[in-house]
Amino acid sequence: MQTINLKQYYPFCTEDIFVEVSDEIVETFLLDKRAEATRERKMYRYKAQYSLDCDDGIEKAAIGWAQPSPEELLMKKEAEQEYRLTLTRLAEAINHLSETQARRIRARYLLGMKVIEIAAIEGVIPSCVSTSIRAGLKNIRKYFEKKKWRVSREWEQWNR
Repeated sequence: MQTINLKQYYPFCTEDIFVEVSDEIVETFLLDKRAEATRERKMYRYKAQYSLDCDDGIEKAAIGWAQPSPEELLMKKEAEQEYRLTLTRLAEAINHLSETQARRIRARYLLGMKVIEIAAIEGVIPSCVSTSIRAGLKNIRKYFEKKKWRVSREWEQWNR
């Protein structure tokens, strides 16, 4: 048994209060104090002085001590499943386009090519490629509506 001063461990204690505790508890307090010192050292070393009011996770990720809650893990898993489902549906919709529209949409959005580059490769004018891509996007939208699939907000902005 060891005697500890609670004022050292609890900030709300304003006066010295001495208590006898077992060695395991003293060791737990010591490990906690070391972990806190390590966390503060990491924050100083990696310049991770972020506002805790922000709550976007940047301060948690910077110091690596926070674990996501079960709710956050579940929401992330559901979002990943929805993303995979959307990609599958998008691939199906693209496969129902004409060969030219599908090729141009893949080149533009999957390969990141510019309309001018696609036109140069195919030997056509850029407005022809642009019109074809817009028509393909419109056909994809119709395909989604026909299947009664939900269209995300990102798709709404992308398809304007």
